[in-house]
Amino acid sequence: MTERYIGVVGVAEAFGVSRHAVHKWRSRHPSGSKHPFPEPDVEVDGAPGWSADRLEELMHWRNTLPGRGAGGGRPTAARQDYFREAEAHGLDPAEATRALANFVEEFPEMTEAEVCAWIIEKWRD
Repeated sequence: MTERYIGVVGVAEAFGVSRHAVHKWRSRHPSGSKHPFPEPDVEVDGAPGWSADRLEELMHWRNTLPGRGAGGGRPTAARQDYFREAEAHGLDPAEATRALANFVEEFPEMTEAEVCAWIIEKWRD
């Protein structure tokens, strides 16, 4: 049976960021640092891979990344698209944030980026 792993591209897609962002996280937060990026489970020809069941661990790492609190950085591309579309549909930022949080909680099997894309698709139908 073939084992499946998530590579840098898969991690990036799950977070709604570029693969370059994942590479930056790995280089800025090496093992031994205060907030080390989770070590990969495998490496194939120099490319890291994480077991699919570690996606939650990777998300926890990102959510606890220093500086990610209130005003802690630029929103992901998926969030930016979502907030633009929400504004066009008459939601203020606070309403849009609450709605997104509720949908993310309601659909835990989807990443936030997937939820954003799904909501935008529904609005455009």
